[in-house]
Amino acid sequence: MTPLAADLLVILRRDLRCLIREVEAFPDDATLWRTVPGIANSAGNLALHVAGNLRAYVGGVLGGSGYQRNREREFSQREGSRAEVVAALVAASEEIEAGLQVLTMEALAAPIPHDVMGVRPATGRWLLHLATHLAFHLGQAGYVRRALTGEAGGTGVMSIPELVP
Repeated sequence: MTPLAADLLVILRRDLRCLIREVEAFPDDATLWRTVPGIANSAGNLALHVAGNLRAYVGGVLGGSGYQRNREREFSQREGSRAEVVAALVAASEEIEAGLQVLTMEALAAPIPHDVMGVRPATGRWLLHLATHLAFHLGQAGYVRRALTGEAGGTGVMSIPELVP
């Protein structure tokens, strides 16, 4: 595993653990699927989207897991248990190592072997995008949870100590 891939693995796993904590912090399953005015996606949808995105690109495209993404369902699902959403995030965490493990320096510099919206960015750049994409939606999920519940406290997201494996 390249140094960049190893660092990405630490960050992606940390942020997936943080997103799991956010999902588990919802008071019940129904609240996970609620939204606030002006916000289209529930925290449940955001979590499924992150899991599907990582499983598709890192697990499937790079790691060859065979995962078949249903992006439409990630955003259209309106119910389900917190445990089911956590299971999707755990599956993503388990699949990303295989995708990152096979990367060489040459592979990181080469275009990702799959078109993304009509383009093929360098694999390393795409992986950095995926990490920031996860962090963006992690923050959104926390904001939605606090807006719905009125709880101002955080769940320890983006924990610096978790950067040390």
